[in-house]
Amino acid sequence: MYAAKIVGSAVCTCKEQRLIGLKLLVVQPISLLTLHDEGRPVVAVDAVGAGESEVVLVVAGSSARQTEVTTNMPVDATIMAVVDHIDICGKKIFEKYEGNGMGRE
Repeated sequence: MYAAKIVGSAVCTCKEQRLIGLKLLVVQPISLLTLHDEGRPVVAVDAVGAGESEVVLVVAGSSARQTEVTTNMPVDATIMAVVDHIDICGKKIFEKYEGNGMGRE
């Protein structure tokens, strides 16, 4: 499982039958400590109704097929949670409702 920020979407009019109706979002993995980009963006199935610029948790590999939405589907990355806040060692790293997008000044 890793943290990521939603940076876009992927629209596919022609796709595998079992994926019809699923929202595909582009997520940029981020560091939990700094919230800076970490690694390459990937396309993930949205299993929770996430929105643009939100910080989310993503599962990959066989775990991506373990949500109610993606069971036995041909997916390798699934958004399975929207992050409200991150606290590490008593320090607030991220707060969704602070109003500046990524929660940091």
